[in-house]
Amino acid sequence: VASFLFQVKAFITEDLPLYHNLVMKHLPGSDPELVLLSFQYKELERIPLSDMTREEINHLVQELGFYRKEAPDAPVPKEYQLSPARPDTQATKAKAEGKGAAGNEL
Repeated sequence: VASFLFQVKAFITEDLPLYHNLVMKHLPGSDPELVLLSFQYKELERIPLSDMTREEINHLVQELGFYRKEAPDAPVPKEYQLSPARPDTQATKAKAEGKGAAGNEL
């Protein structure tokens, strides 16, 4: 476990600053996890990182659509400014089914 936590720390200190819209929030005593939020800051998903290598975490965040910059202060292309914004899947599904966000018929 210690080697995996070393990998997570390496990702946080060296790789995380390269990703647009990816922010680290330190919670003492908590296991490291990636918390995905909607553009309205609603929690969508939690992904534990404790058992992942640095390479696996990088692959994961890129697969999720986070834009990786060449350098921490590099500009982000306009088309990636809001990435990886994903709609709230429940609200999106409810809209597709013609229901309100709470799942009630309109």
